[in-house]
Amino acid sequence: QVQLVESGGGLVQAGGSLRLSCAASGSIFSVNAMGWHRQAPGKQRESVATITSGGSSNYADSVKGRFTISSDNAKNTVYLQMNSLKPEDTAVYYCNVVVTTTYVGSWWGQGTQVTVSS
Repeated sequence: QVQLVESGGGLVQAGGSLRLSCAASGSIFSVNAMGWHRQAPGKQRESVATITSGGSSNYADSVKGRFTISSDNAKNTVYLQMNSLKPEDTAVYYCNVVVTTTYVGSWWGQGTQVTVSS
């Protein structure tokens, strides 16, 4: 019903920047919220940043001031601009969307690897 395509991961040196994108498509009536989560090896998946359809955003304390989430509602796309990257930001980053189709549901992207070298 809903497909998510993520892009933008890669390898970067500490202090560098990356921009992640996630485009949602399918039988979407409306987007309720979009966000990014990450999972490092041996750790639980954690929320990084979320944004509602009204534009309200929230960030994990560990990324405040360095990461910026934004969205293009017309394209059902969410972005994560990551600046001043640190080695501890290394993880697989997953896009998550809460959308209304015939019901309200949550979908996950396939994940994109972000590796920050020291």
